[in-house]
Amino acid sequence: MRSTTRRPDFAPVLRSEWVKFRTVRGWLIGLALAAVLCATFTFLVANGNNSNFQPHVPTGQGGEAVADTYYVLDQPLTGDGTVTARITSLTGVISTAPSNEAASQANPGDAASGFANTRPGLAGWAKAGILLTPSTAQGSAYAAVMATGSHGDRFQYDYTHDTAGSPGSVSATAPHWLRLTRTGDTVTGYDSANGTSWSEIATAHLAALPVTVTVGLFTTSPMTFQTSSSGARTMATATFDHVTLQGQAASDVAGTAAAWHGQNIGGGPQDYYPTLANGTSRQAGGSMVLSGSGDIAPAVLAAELGATTAPATLQLGLIVALIALIVIAAMFVTAEYRRGLIRTTFAATPHRARVLGAKVVVAGGVAFAATGLAVAVAIPLAAYVLTAKSTYVFPAGAATDLRVIVGSALLASLTAVGVLALATLLRTSAAAITIGITVFVLPGIFSAAAPASGGERWLYEFTPAAALSVLQTFPTAGQVEYPYTLANGYYPLAPWAGLAVLAAYTGLALTAAALLLKRRDA
Repeated sequence: MRSTTRRPDFAPVLRSEWVKFRTVRGWLIGLALAAVLCATFTFLVANGNNSNFQPHVPTGQGGEAVADTYYVLDQPLTGDGTVTARITSLTGVISTAPSNEAASQANPGDAASGFANTRPGLAGWAKAGILLTPSTAQGSAYAAVMATGSHGDRFQYDYTHDTAGSPGSVSATAPHWLRLTRTGDTVTGYDSANGTSWSEIATAHLAALPVTVTVGLFTTSPMTFQTSSSGARTMATATFDHVTLQGQAASDVAGTAAAWHGQNIGGGPQDYYPTLANGTSRQAGGSMVLSGSGDIAPAVLAAELGATTAPATLQLGLIVALIALIVIAAMFVTAEYRRGLIRTTFAATPHRARVLGAKVVVAGGVAFAATGLAVAVAIPLAAYVLTAKSTYVFPAGAATDLRVIVGSALLASLTAVGVLALATLLRTSAAAITIGITVFVLPGIFSAAAPASGGERWLYEFTPAAALSVLQTFPTAGQVEYPYTLANGYYPLAPWAGLAVLAAYTGLALTAAALLLKRRDA
């Protein structure tokens, strides 16, 4: 005969657990204390930063920090148009001087003989090609098609977007033809091996392009880290011919060179991006030779700046807040065992998994809310303190700040749930709190204090400390060569991958707690 006993819905069980939590004043005070500690220690870390370095770092279309330093030979284009050019040579030099020394004087058009402390060499991401932008002010929107040192032809726009075209390096026997076409707000890049058969690389939609834009030939060459962990400045020199501009401002470079205007974008005393020297251009028969140093890409040279971000000051405050949340999460379970009230709870709700699930939702929910609120307050507070102390704050962007807030809240929530599961297994506060701090907090402390010998990388990859990667704010970019190491402010795992490691630990503890809860007496 089928049983007529009806299992209670989850909502009443959840309501009951929430009432238990909010009626214990000490837990509410502890929750508020966790939020206050997070904000307070973040403030103290920010206030302890004494850097007075104030470089100029442009920001891109999403508020992200960007590098925007190059040499360009340009002119205005009104309405739709097409620029075509052939690159017959792309060479470069690499500085052999320490990266913190100023570049020596030189003739960039003949860099190999002009620099006393350079050697021949072309950076892999040296760039030469055609660029379109509404303004040459740093950080402006743009689209460009280019040949590179060792990554073939590329179409890039707005600093973070990169699409590969034809492979291969530029040489006299294998020149690269490039074409950039504007139609309204749409810009399309093409390449060709012979100037007759063209292949489309990609298209960009640059919103609200003005009627008149700037188009031109450009060259730039970034820092290279192939032979030095501290980087070396570089310069590239490109030779262009068969340059034509079809449109309202149409002109032929070889016949009307005066219509084109050469200028260095960025590279001044306050520009953060290290350059070898100012770029130049010269006419050689029917060709134009351009030299440039710098980069057009996401700004990732944070270590070169001694820079910080407001979210980067959060780690200590977050770890201290976790200790308070661990105590609360453990006691949320063990208090009922200590007083014998767990029997009453299971009598009212025989389906024990529902009780555990309700406790998980309450503990995880309050930890998420308290930490999210604390971090949302701490980030602008840290930014204010850093700015007031004349400390340079690396632009992170609103999307990054939001990811840090949500990621930190999830980190706290998963930690609280993991400790709650431990408390269910162990039934005693002291043991649950001790193991909880050992498993979920100490790896983060050790990883922050460990010397850069590889041990801290292991902690950030395989322990719950991996979740601290949600605090990563310095950008990474596939089109930028850079040592993305802990020493330079980069966690070994991506933010959500690091959070997944913590989720795995929490899931394992929760599964064990659910299985054991079913099998043993209250």
